[in-house]
Parts: sequence; C-alpha cells; structure tokens
Amino acid sequence: MLFAAKTKGYFVEQNEHTIRMARTSAPAVPFAIEEVVEFAASDPAALADAIRRMQPKRPPSGFLNAVCGVYPPRRVLRRATLEPKKLKEPGYLAEVLSTQLRVEPDKHMVQVLNANDGLDFDPAKLNQKEVLFCGMLTEEANSTQDGLLERSIYPDRLELGSVAMLGGMVDYLAFNKSKTPVLILEVNSEATHSFIVTAGGVEASRPIAQGLNAMVPVVQKELGLKDEESARKLFFSNTFDFTGMGPLLVKKLLKELQSSIGFYEVQTGQSVGQVLCTSLPAKLAWLETAIASALGVATLQLNLLPWLQSRQITVPENVFAGPIDAQWLGLFGLMASYNVVPDAAVPEKKE
Repeated sequence: MLFAAKTKGYFVEQNEHTIRMARTSAPAVPFAIEEVVEFAASDPAALADAIRRMQPKRPPSGFLNAVCGVYPPRRVLRRATLEPKKLKEPGYLAEVLSTQLRVEPDKHMVQVLNANDGLDFDPAKLNQKEVLFCGMLTEEANSTQDGLLERSIYPDRLELGSVAMLGGMVDYLAFNKSKTPVLILEVNSEATHSFIVTAGGVEASRPIAQGLNAMVPVVQKELGLKDEESARKLFFSNTFDFTGMGPLLVKKLLKELQSSIGFYEVQTGQSVGQVLCTSLPAKLAWLETAIASALGVATLQLNLLPWLQSRQITVPENVFAGPIDAQWLGLFGLMASYNVVPDAAVPEKKE
C-alpha cells in the first residue's frame, strides 16, 4: 500500500523566506499540536531534518503527506464587486478577471470566493456580489508541486497560504468581537499584497509593486555603499540597526498604502487602526513597527491561544518555546475548520 491511513496530521507552510511545519494528533480537528518547527526556506538540510523529526517512521512512499500552504510570487488575491445582472452571462467572471484585474484567465488557476465568509461563490445567488478572486499561474502551481515532491513532501491539499491566513484572521477578529479594521501586509521581495480585513471579511485588497528589493537601493544610497549586493547583504543580515532609516525605506510603499487606506476610509467611514505584517523574515521583523509608525497606527497584538481552543486546536505548553507570534497564523489557518461552531468568544473589548 503506497499511502497508509494517517493517524497524525501534517501541515506545511512555505513562503518566500521561511518554512513552518507542524504535526498534530489527528488529521482533522479536534486535535492537539504535537510539534512545530520553522527554518529558512533556503536550508535543505534543515528541511530534511524536520521531516525526520516530524515523521521518524517513514511510510512506504517515502513522502510526508501534508496539507500545504504556499505563496507563489505572482499569486492572485483580488477583491471585486460583481454586477448581479451579468452573473448569468457566459464568460462574465473571465471578463472581470481580464479587464478589471488584468489577469489572464487561460494562464491561471482561479477560484472565486465570497469576500465576507470565504465560501465558494455561487452565481445562482444574486445577492453574493462581493467576491475574492484567488489563484496562481498554472505554471507556478505545477512548479510548486514539483518542488514539494522533490523535497519529499506530498501535498494532500495545496492551498494559497494567503487565503488560509486571511480566513484565520477574519475568524480571529470575529471571535474577539473586534470592530477595528486591520491592514494586513505580505511584503515580499518584488511586491506587497495589501489587505484590509474586519470581522466581516476581506474589505479591500491590492497588489503593490513595491517590495523588499526596492528598499535595497535606499540602503546603498544612505550608507554610501559601493554596490547593491553589499547593501542587500547588510539589509538582510540584521547586523545593522535600520530602525532610524525606516521612514525612508518604506516611503514609496507608504505612499501606495496611504492611497488604499484613504480610499477605503472615505468609502466606508471606518478608520484602519492596526497593521500586521505576516510574511517578513525574522531579521526584518522591525519593518512592521516602521510601517505602523509611518502610518500612525498600532501594530496588531494577537493572543492566538483562546481562538485556537475555540476551533478545537489544543496547544500544549511545551510545543512553543515562547509566545506564539502572528507569523504562525497562516499555518493555523490551514488547520482550522470553520464548519464547527466555535466555543464562546471572549467578552467584547472596547477599541
């Protein structure tokens, strides 16, 4: 038998900088998280060691069967408002993709979700017009799967990590009865994915062509370094305190974010009060504070344990060495099941 029945659950999240893995006491909730590990995505030895630790008795296939969340560079996560009268027209969704969102339907694998609850969009329900187009280039989907297989990971389920993270964030805000819109940023090398999220769903989304690489020339100029490669190594090494340079580094990104936030606040009358960066490498974690400070908002502080418990996910005290930070939200989003009624939420907080 190639794949034996699973008695444990395995979850893998792989973004541009980091891989996070977890083993759980069962494949589906309710379960306890038994072990977690994180390491640099560029460290194959650490991955091989993690797989051995997670699954010391390798199955006949030689693969770790896991639910996988991935972040392909050119992923699509775009909110759109549909015209109910056109929903029955053949090709309407493809037209929205190509004309409004500049996404080529024939080159992408795309799923349409309701922006408020994350359920599959049903064109027969004319009241469902706020949607989220989620997808990736077909070639990137194939190469991502091939890459996982080459690393001895067999994806039982392959998801966009961003979707799992957003689902977890919306559910967390609803559990905590939060009223404050949150700006969530996935700052990658070439681009930044920006989302405004509330307990009611994904309110806004926008890709911004400003990422970490755009900050490197600023570092070079401000420090008088001879070339960009020297600036890049210094920037990603965490051996220099860049906090004072923060406003300069995020200046271009900030301009785009302020535009998005301003449009949202005018449209809704709500103010974005908190920011969360979910995909920064550990050595660049200070950028979240720099962005929040430049925007004049607070960083979102998460207390994930009560929410996880409400979703029937138990975290024993010895699993995490310290507090559970927001970077694990995407992996937890892969684990959570929203088909079960959560336990009672915490009392509403004034914000």
